[in-house]
Amino acid sequence: MTTTTITVTDIIRRYADDIAFVAEDSPATTLDSFIDQLATAADQYDTAGITGHDDVETAATLLAEAGRAENEAARDTFLKRADVLLWQIEDMTSEYRTMVGC
Repeated sequence: MTTTTITVTDIIRRYADDIAFVAEDSPATTLDSFIDQLATAADQYDTAGITGHDDVETAATLLAEAGRAENEAARDTFLKRADVLLWQIEDMTSEYRTMVGC
């Protein structure tokens, strides 16, 4: 059984544009800036009443843990868990865009 390795770069590439829109910033290019934008976006989603904002907060925590992980296996686990929680970002951002009139 083969498993796909997910990297920080993969996660940022997948979600940075949507998160940046909601955070009203340019797309993040580093893990730290992406985590900061996730926190801002989670607040924005919450304020807009969009379901899933708590998953975004949890993903930010998991990504921070991944950045501090001392071994590859732990880092990979945190990244995979964060990626699973962020799968709905495109839909959440689409709903947010509709709410703000974009």
